[in-house]
Order: sequence, then C-alpha cells, then structure tokens
Amino acid sequence: MGIQDDAVEVRASGWRRLAALHALIESALERELVADTGLSVVEYTVLDALSRQDGWHMRMAQLARAAALSPSAATRLVNRLEDRGLLTRILCQEDRRGIYTELTADGRRALAAARPVHDAALVDALAEAAATPELSGLLEHLPDLAPLRS
Repeated sequence: MGIQDDAVEVRASGWRRLAALHALIESALERELVADTGLSVVEYTVLDALSRQDGWHMRMAQLARAAALSPSAATRLVNRLEDRGLLTRILCQEDRRGIYTELTADGRRALAAARPVHDAALVDALAEAAATPELSGLLEHLPDLAPLRS
C-alpha cells in the first residue's frame, strides 16, 4: 500500500467515525423523542427550523434544505404534520405560486415540550460518544458538540 492509498484509508476511516457519531446521536434522539413526545427527529428538526424564522414560516424549498430532505419528502412530511395540526400552509402574498409553511399554536406547544427531551438526549449521546474510544477523539475536533462537563 502506497502513501496515496494510506491517505485514502485515513479519509475513509475518518468518514466512518463521523458516520458512526451521527448514527449514535440520531438514534438516541429518535428513541427519546418518539418515546416521550411522539415526534421523530426529522419532525422535530422541521418544527425547530420553523421556530427560528422571523415570522415563524418558511418556503417549502427552504424547509426541505433545513431538514436535509428532498422536495417530495419534505412535502410528505409537511402533509403529515399538517394533518396532526402542528403546521399550516399559507400562500405567499407577493408570489401566489409560493407556499409558506408555518407553525400552529399546537406546533409551538409540541416543540416546547420536545426541546428539553431533545436537549437531554443530545447531552447523553455526546457523553456516550466521549466515552467511546473510536469517537472521543472526533469530538475534540467538533468543539460545538463537546459534552457538557459537570
């Protein structure tokens, strides 16, 4: 194996570690959110993204990007959340072709109930990652994800 092959393997190994960290965090969030709030991680992500918007709404394409979904997957997700009364769609006044998605009062309440569950699950998942030798070194390079120290 040459130097170039070694570099490829180092990158591949780094990518596998990053994917493992992502899987650990996402599965912990999914498990806790669904059990305690009935929201999936992607549903939480959508509600959270909408809550951070001035005016509490986004165009569908923006929402798809924020949740890392295809446009069709975002539409299906918004349909489900709208059926549950957590979101509503409104026409853009400036461009009648544009559709905004907006949190409802029930959506804001669901998000408020889910936030502490999400945050606690994230803290626990990061602590687990920090205690995992294959992942702890990766966290050192992601200071925004550093586990909280007691």
